[in-house]
Amino acid sequence: MSKQETTEEHSLLKVLGNWDALALGFGAMIGFGWVVLTGGWIASAGTGGAVLAMITGGVIMGVVGLTYAELTAAMPKAGGEHNFLLRGMGPRWSFVGSWAITGGYVTIVAFEAVALPRTAEYIFPDLSRIPLWTVAGDEVHLTWALVGALAAVVITVINIRGVKIAGTAQTFVVVFLLVIGLILILGSITGGSPANIQPFFTGGTSGFFSVLVVVPFLFIGFDVIPQSSEEVDIPARQIGRLVVVAVILATLWYVMTILTTSSAMPAADLAGADIATADAMGTMFGSDLMANVLIAGGIAGIITSWNSLLLGASRLMYSMARSGMLPRWFGVLHPRYRTPVNALVFIGALSFAAPFFGTEMLGWLVDSGAPSIVLAYILVSLVFVILRRREPGMDRPLRVGGRGRGGEMIGWLAAVLCVGLLSLYLPGMPAALTPPPWILFGLWWVLGIVFLLRIPRGIAAGPDAEDRLLHRLAQRR
Repeated sequence: MSKQETTEEHSLLKVLGNWDALALGFGAMIGFGWVVLTGGWIASAGTGGAVLAMITGGVIMGVVGLTYAELTAAMPKAGGEHNFLLRGMGPRWSFVGSWAITGGYVTIVAFEAVALPRTAEYIFPDLSRIPLWTVAGDEVHLTWALVGALAAVVITVINIRGVKIAGTAQTFVVVFLLVIGLILILGSITGGSPANIQPFFTGGTSGFFSVLVVVPFLFIGFDVIPQSSEEVDIPARQIGRLVVVAVILATLWYVMTILTTSSAMPAADLAGADIATADAMGTMFGSDLMANVLIAGGIAGIITSWNSLLLGASRLMYSMARSGMLPRWFGVLHPRYRTPVNALVFIGALSFAAPFFGTEMLGWLVDSGAPSIVLAYILVSLVFVILRRREPGMDRPLRVGGRGRGGEMIGWLAAVLCVGLLSLYLPGMPAALTPPPWILFGLWWVLGIVFLLRIPRGIAAGPDAEDRLLHRLAQRR
């Protein structure tokens, strides 16, 4: 077997196009939050406050997205953050950033496995049968949990069978989701009322921050495009641009959802609704059927986010295993489909188990993954600046902010904004996390420290950092 054949056998397939990549990024960001959380946002901050918080969050993520855009175009390899940080900061910081974003992905994949039966119960009120146990006051039923668990099996199998199949499924579901968005806008025009939007601002600063803190959870997913860049068959410059486009589209989607939902019902009624956006849709059209149509859109959002983030998390674990940071077991490719099968099975098993912990797990997962996500964004912002200074001549098919200090300022601004966002989760802040999310956060990082201690010391950053790391690991063995 030739060297080229050997390389191809251990490589991912380049089968995704422009729309496939954009659908992965946009679909990852549009999960279930827009269906179930919108009423709470409006009640906490008012329509204007919620819109302002979402636009602010979109700007923060857009600035971070610019750093990703340049780095992705320069290093279009599976793993995204893993490769950026390995080149600019060395293997240990690369592990920290990669483990952080993987933790964010995994929590949201598990979240979607719990959100699916929660959503299905709106259409099938008698779904919960055969009680199992109680978690934090919530009784878990076998039939309810199996909906999420079996979906985890199906989506994992789809991803194992190939990224093209997963990408095609993603495209179909995103198109359906966009149709639901158009129907929601139509309902607001024909059945909504400007009077319902009042009061425009409520809750003051604390209301604004209570919406802003969910931004990392809502917008995570644009970075799936870098994770899959090794499987995208388009110019590197275009891959980088798609990162920013995905963030803009997601911001518009969330603003649209807030405005249309608030026009349907008074804020007090939305706050007490079971699933606010679905109830709003039913009210605007005067039909329970239309509420169920919106729920179908929510299910589409769950599937797109689940599918994208499962793909992203598995590619990160594959890249970390390929660099020797995780056991080689995670880097095994399926012999036929050339997908990271073991990484997919590992994450799929976690999502299979999540529904058996009940609906309280929804909030815990959202909160526990957010600090890790923001930490990864801070590191990527910093490595953007580091590489601008250390490797000014590096091939950058897409250069943001021009040359010199202007470009560096984008990285510094992204880092400062993310540090501010991270501070909101700390004790004493308006959106401080409760103990259960911190416990989940701690468990993930305890496991990460076990792997981190295996990485050899003394390997400097640079273009050949991965080769030197693999050589050192080979010597150890």
